[in-house]
Amino acid sequence: MILFKPEHIGLIQQGLKIQTRCIWKKPRCKPGSIHKAKTKMLSKEFFAELFIISVHKEFLLDISDKDAWCEGGYTREEFFRKWDEINPKNPSSSNPEVYVVNFNPISNSFRRI
Repeated sequence: MILFKPEHIGLIQQGLKIQTRCIWKKPRCKPGSIHKAKTKMLSKEFFAELFIISVHKEFLLDISDKDAWCEGGYTREEFFRKWDEINPKNPSSSNPEVYVVNFNPISNSFRRI
């Protein structure tokens, strides 16, 4: 399971968001695995299933223009503004180390597990 903000549902379902950055102590998914995309931790509902293509670590400020676009159609500047809005305890200016998860949605609908 990977958590997303509600505003990401449409972007993922349309295939515009195919990458996400997460602050994890260790990776929570592996390439080749399938994970449910949710907006609430304990909910049984999910809005998509994601096929994980790759997972790697990098510093947040190392995001490329292409990767910012893969995060939902953002420029780097727009991505950093969105990051700071979603992650006030880990602002982009602190350049946290993140896991970068590349994925493809393989199903798009609200379902119960």
